Amino acid sequence: MKIVSITHAAAIALCAGFCLLTRTAFAQNEAGPDLSIELVDPKVLRVCADPRNLPFSNEAGEGFENKLAEMLAQKLGKSLAYTYYPSATGFIRNTLNAHKCDVVMGYPQGDDFVQPTNPYYRTAYILVARKDAGLAGLDSLEDPRLRGKKIGIIAGTPPATNLAVNGLLPSIHSYPLVIDTRFDSSTDKMFQDLQTGNIDIAILWGPIGGYFVKNAKSDLNAKSDLAVIPLVQEKSGPRMAYRIGMGVRHSDQNWKRELNRFIAENQNAINRLLANYGVPLLDEQDKPIRAEP
Repeated sequence: MKIVSITHAAAIALCAGFCLLTRTAFAQNEAGPDLSIELVDPKVLRVCADPRNLPFSNEAGEGFENKLAEMLAQKLGKSLAYTYYPSATGFIRNTLNAHKCDVVMGYPQGDDFVQPTNPYYRTAYILVARKDAGLAGLDSLEDPRLRGKKIGIIAGTPPATNLAVNGLLPSIHSYPLVIDTRFDSSTDKMFQDLQTGNIDIAILWGPIGGYFVKNAKSDLNAKSDLAVIPLVQEKSGPRMAYRIGMGVRHSDQNWKRELNRFIAENQNAINRLLANYGVPLLDEQDKPIRAEP
């Protein structure tokens, strides 16, 4: 699963000497930042990605992070190249920090393995349930109707703590967190179990759950249609909503500024792209964001 390391505290220290170097670069190039000191090939957008991790990315270029990279490359006038590596232990070390690529297209703020850009979306973990499960109006894991229900959860993700706090551990069906996405998918298995009735509820990271629901509706009849509930009403446990930006090396200050400009100038187009993939977009008050036409 892609979103697994999202509870680290942010701690980014900038080198004073490097800051002086970047200021000098800007003074010498008023037309834009000088990326030659940061990027191996300033003419190529080199992206780190998972080869099999929809809805985020795959080798066929079908994920929304693939499409966002295409948009970014076009706006910057660059060609696009990928370094693929499974999003498991060692991903950043073997890709971005090994200088095999220059950006991770989706990374949560608060994780200090990378330097984050400004966020381009905010979303939350969601609860997905069949509409015939008798859970209409549910908005929190504190709801007593969850007792006795079979609940699917990815082990080690933040909602697992909330389930424990609310005494729901006996009800959970756990799926492994660390897998090789080239050969297996915990979220695929969880969603299959939800559709077949092996579990009553699936708790998933919002972009993953939203994508599965969007693509499953045509295969389900009205009685067994699915409800999507963002978990933004929790009063205890870890937070459920996170801001997602791009990730660059800690040294790449000019490159980060270039990406921040892209995000600011193309936010509406980014929102439309994410909405097309079923990503539940939230503002800072946890209200849904509707993508502008």
